[in-house]
Amino acid sequence: MPASLKAQKAVSARDRLLEAAGILFYNYGINATGIDMITTKAGVAKMSLYNNFSSKADLVAAFIAMRHQEWLDLYEARLKQAHTVPARILAVFDAYQDHAEFDYENGFRGCGLLNAAAELAVGDEGREAVRRHKQEVEGLLVQHLESWRSAAGAALSKEQVDLTAEHLSFLLEGSFARAGLEGNSNRVLSARRLAESILAAL
Repeated sequence: MPASLKAQKAVSARDRLLEAAGILFYNYGINATGIDMITTKAGVAKMSLYNNFSSKADLVAAFIAMRHQEWLDLYEARLKQAHTVPARILAVFDAYQDHAEFDYENGFRGCGLLNAAAELAVGDEGREAVRRHKQEVEGLLVQHLESWRSAAGAALSKEQVDLTAEHLSFLLEGSFARAGLEGNSNRVLSARRLAESILAAL
């Protein structure tokens, strides 16, 4: 058996479906992506989808969880190289930059999670999952700023920590929205430089 076929068989049908759905949801949106498109791209029978996911909504939920984990993995990789509190905060921006510089099939078009949330109804569990993801990102900023506040010589109040984390979060998300419109990571790099200046002034 050719090596390429062996590699394909080694990947489970569930993973192939999830990867295909992720690409198609990002390229065309959730509502415009049908089950047949997903199974064709994944190279599996339609029954395989229903053997692995109870519904398209279940597949969307798995896609959101996958994107959340992908970002956490990018962040953890950046965090390993960060040895100071400011560097750990900037690692969040670096992970967003890495996200923007993925090899997207049809180019970068912004945050896949926010794009997905925009298509889901108010109250949908998928929207709530995206909200939790963004809250977790801001929570990481708070966590690092809190550790700075606890360190000797850091004169930061709890109010400053919360306001700075919120400020950095808005800067991060705003830059990513603009980056999606422009199709590159330049705005995220600019936001990182602004974040550095904010941290230097603390």
